Parts: sequence; structure tokens; C-alpha cells
Amino acid sequence: MRDNPQRQRAAGRPARGRPGAGRGASGRPRQPAPRRAAAPPPQSELDRALEAAAAQAPPEPTTFAALGMPAPLVRALAERGIEAPFAIQSRALPEALGGRDVLGKAQTGSGKTLAFGLPVLARLASQRRESGADRPGAGRTPGGSRRPWRREKAPRGLVLVPTRELAVQVAEVLEPLGRSIDVTVTTVYGGVSIGRQIDRMRRGVDLVVATPGRLIDLLDRGACTLDDIEITILDEADHMADLGFMPAVTRILDATPAGGQRLLFSATLDRGVGQLVMTYLNDPALCAVATTEIDNGTAEHSMLVLPAQDKVQVAAEIASRPARTLFFVRTKHGADRLARQFDRAGVAAAAIHGNLNQNQRRRALAGFAAGYPRVLVATDVAARGIHVDDIELVVHYDPPNDHKDYLHRSGRTARAGADGMVVALVEEGQVRELERLHRSAGVRPIRHDVVAGHHVVRQIATSGTPVPPPPAEPEPEPGTGTGAARNRPAGSRPRAARPHSGHTGRPRAGQYSGTREGQYGSSREGQYGSSREGEPGRSRDGHPARRRPGGPGSPRRNGNRTGA
Repeated sequence: MRDNPQRQRAAGRPARGRPGAGRGASGRPRQPAPRRAAAPPPQSELDRALEAAAAQAPPEPTTFAALGMPAPLVRALAERGIEAPFAIQSRALPEALGGRDVLGKAQTGSGKTLAFGLPVLARLASQRRESGADRPGAGRTPGGSRRPWRREKAPRGLVLVPTRELAVQVAEVLEPLGRSIDVTVTTVYGGVSIGRQIDRMRRGVDLVVATPGRLIDLLDRGACTLDDIEITILDEADHMADLGFMPAVTRILDATPAGGQRLLFSATLDRGVGQLVMTYLNDPALCAVATTEIDNGTAEHSMLVLPAQDKVQVAAEIASRPARTLFFVRTKHGADRLARQFDRAGVAAAAIHGNLNQNQRRRALAGFAAGYPRVLVATDVAARGIHVDDIELVVHYDPPNDHKDYLHRSGRTARAGADGMVVALVEEGQVRELERLHRSAGVRPIRHDVVAGHHVVRQIATSGTPVPPPPAEPEPEPGTGTGAARNRPAGSRPRAARPHSGHTGRPRAGQYSGTREGQYGSSREGQYGSSREGEPGRSRDGHPARRRPGGPGSPRRNGNRTGA
């Protein structure tokens, strides 16, 4: 029976036309050819040049003084136990100190922060000397204001980074070194008060470490100008491209003087980074180091293949180890969920991700650095800014997006010559994906098929250098019972003990209804005390606070003026 033309059209075969169209030599319908994977982009000339630079013989051991660093900076480094430069520093410092643009390629933990930070500080300090800022009596006008070399709203150096955690990390490295040569450093990033950042810019600063978004905000408000920028650094340019910051980065670079010195560090040159180099860097010196040249200690990589139902239990068993452990997940909610699951299993853990404000993230990192708690759960964005010493184990709870994220996650351990361990928890359906990532990252992990309680899991759970226990809480002072006198502001009088009335909605005089920000009551509307003039404060449960003699809104005794 002949085929119905409508049925042929519905099946995607032509009903008319050339006889045999859509059929093979045997008369059978042709199978559609499988789609070929897109060919990788051709390797650019810059990539090949960087590979050639990395293949050069490792630089001979040397010192910072031999590389041309100013003596005050050499002394400041020595005071911090930094005596010899790493490979990327040995390659980049002479070129950058000579005034050339630099294109650098090095992995996390290679020492690139000092590779670009030291030339910035040295250049800004030399400009101060040339302007006569170091002469006796120089530095301020007779009225006390700063002299023109530190112009308000006009920094002279700029470091652009993709995340606020990385901005804090870079500033913490450069700020103490800058103090030794009177070069001021400040940070500009989102998630914190922009008013304080505007004030710091108004007072004048030498070097700004900024994220692109918040710096654009300051430029739009007229709170900052880049007209005086002498040297610009782009750190982790590939990650800025991944986050979609390229339009902001190009706008910022366009606002800096065209003749300024520029240094760009990136792990890859894809996603527009190569074009950025060709557009904004002038005949850059190529500085790259091979992985074997990075004094990063030894990281042992393992892949634990396990059933999905055992994943949380295995992770909790590993998290119970006595040393610091860093877990990585893909999502913000996944970070919070895993931290809660650890808590339920009896393991104290903190989470860090983009939904937290800067103070919350800083507290979480500070607690983890101190070892209380020993476990931190983080997302990939946070991976770029976590710089905590003595992390001996990194766990990929969720697979990373690509091999670059795998390397950045794993780079949190085995730093500065120390050893470390990297473990990936992999379900059976994720094995091929992880194997591909490992090949791209140049890593050969050891595979173990495990379940909860497996001897390999127990071995990991008992490994590591124990974190010392938290310091004991001071004993409360006699007569206080709760240590209230220790926490009471200086100069205030202790309250007489009162029997508990059982009514929590009635605040004590002066409590919960104060309007000074940061003391019990808040100046922000909706928190304990209201900041609107003429409105009563409210207690924690939302009921109006009953005013008592001597409380806010009542005349003060002893002849003091009344509160308004």
C-alpha cells in the first residue's frame, strides 16, 4: 500500500520531488546524521605565546632586593617572613617595575597578589618621592589638609577584582605593606555602606581595590574620578568575564588615562579576555609559570563514588574530622541546607554565599579562620575570596561547573608549601562528568567506591591537624551571675535585681526604645525602637512600650535637659 502524502509530511519526509529523496541506496529512510560537537576555538597567538613563556626554564632563586624592590618594602616583607619570591613574582616584578604592561598567567596560590601588588606600591611610593612628599614638613598644608599628590576623589592606583571577598583578601595583603611606605589602600565593593566609601574617597586615597559594579556606582555619583590613575591591575579577568562584568570593565578602563601602566592576570584568555588584552595592553611582557613551578605543596586528589542516599551521611562523617574542612556546593540554598544537615548530625558548620551581607560573610570567614566552627560550606563565587591558612581538606560536595572552578576550589588547600587533600563526592551518574573535569584540570584522582562507614571514609574523618579548642569563657564577676557588668558600657550603673514579671512585652527603661544606632534600639524603622519623632518605641513583640519615669521621652532628673 502506498504511503499517504500527509503521513509522509507529518513524519518529516518529502511527499514530492526527486524520486528516492530522503532514502538511502537500499530504499530505507535515511537516519539523521548525529550532531558533531562544536570544535574548540582555535588557539590564539597569545595563548601560544603564554604557553611558550611558561615552558621556559624556571627562574634562578633570587631575592626581592635583587629584583629591584625598594628597601622599605623589602624590610616590610621580611618582617612578615617573606624572604624569597615565588616563580611568578620573579618573572613579573622586573618587567612591572620597569614600567611595562604585563600579561600574567598563574594558578591560584602561586603568589600573584604580590606579583602585581608590589609594583603598584613601589610605583606610587616613587611618585611621592619625586613630588617631594617625603621632605621634612611635607605632607599637609598649614591648615592641615593633604597636599595635591593625594587629591580627593582621585586615586592613583586601581586594582579590579571580581568579588568582594577577593577585594578584602588583596587589601589585607597590600595595606600593611603600604603603611610602611605611606601609601594608603582602601576597598570599594557592594554589600556595605556606600556612604563610608564615598567619605574615604573624599578624604583622598592612593590605591583602590574595587569590584566593577560598586566602582561604577561611585563614578556615576561623581564620588570618584579615574583621571589620575597611573597603574591599573585586572586580577582574575577570566572570572570577571564569567560573571558578565566585561562591559563595566571596559568602561572603567576607558575612564583611565590611555598612557597608564596596566597589568592583567588571568587563568584563560577566552570570553573576551584576549580582546581585552589586545585593546588595552601595549606590547605586554608575557609572564607565566607552569604548574610544577608553583610552590603549592602537594594536594592528593580522591574521588569517592557513593550511592545518593549515603551522600549526606558520608559528608557529615568527613566533616566531623578534627581539622578545618571546606565544602563546596553549587547553590546558595544548597549551602544553607548542608550546613543545617551538619548541625543536625552534631557538627557545627557555617555557610558563606552571595545572599549574606558583607558583615555576615566576614564573621563566617573569621570564625572559620579561628577554627570555630571547623567546617565551612561555600559556593563557587565565594571560592575566589577564601584565603584561610591551614585548610587541609577541600570537599567537592557538588560537582563544579568546569575545570577552572575545580582548580579554584581545590586551590584553597596545599598553599604556601603545605600539603592538602581534595575529595569529590560523586554519585554514579556524575562519574563521567567528573572524569572529564579531572582530565581538563590535569588531575589524576584515586577512585574509591564507598558507602557510609567505609574504611576510606573513616580514614579521612580521622585525618588532619586538630584545631585547638575555643578559649574558655571568663568567669562572671561576683554578684552579677550572668557577667552583665562585664558587658555593660563603661560609666553606666548596674541595675538592681528585679523579680521576673513574666511579661516580656514590657521593656525596661532605656532598653529597646533607644534611638542611637548600635545600642539596643535601632535608628532604622521597624527594629525594636522607632526612629520617627513623636512615635513611641515598641517592644520585641510589637506592643507599644510603656514609658516609665526616667525612660526615653520623660524629663531627666538632676537638672539635665529633657530628651527631645
